[in-house]
Amino acid sequence: MTYQIFADAWPSLTYEENLKRVKEAGGDAEAIQADMGKGNPFTDRMNSIPKFVVSTTLKEVEWNNSRLIKGDISEEVSKLKQQSGQDILVAGSGDLVHTLMQYDLIDEYRLMVFPIVLGSGKRLFKDGSDKKILTLVDMKTFRSGVVVLSYKPAGKEEK
Repeated sequence: MTYQIFADAWPSLTYEENLKRVKEAGGDAEAIQADMGKGNPFTDRMNSIPKFVVSTTLKEVEWNNSRLIKGDISEEVSKLKQQSGQDILVAGSGDLVHTLMQYDLIDEYRLMVFPIVLGSGKRLFKDGSDKKILTLVDMKTFRSGVVVLSYKPAGKEEK
């Protein structure tokens, strides 16, 4: 589902629409605008980076630089982690995160906390999950009240 939403939006997302969405999500659009200047580097980056789509239902993926992963997720992600390049980001899939947690394939958790209580929703850490000890390695607070917390599993912190 996340892939389809992203693939529908990012190829044509304008700079102004990008800032509007950041504001609507509670992010600090002014800081992003100051960092980016004019232009749309974030959209350009989203459209150009490699994307690995884990799905049991999709038959193909067509968005720029997308590759479908349908087999053994732990094996495929382990192979990706061995390659040189950028970090691997998981967007929008608690089920995938849960699977990666089971196989100890997560090096860092970046959690965005928004100052709103919805009262319901999916849990990232499911009942029955193995206990994980995490160490806070970074924290950033935006003017909107959104906080980004970065944690590493105990033993994986950089010294």
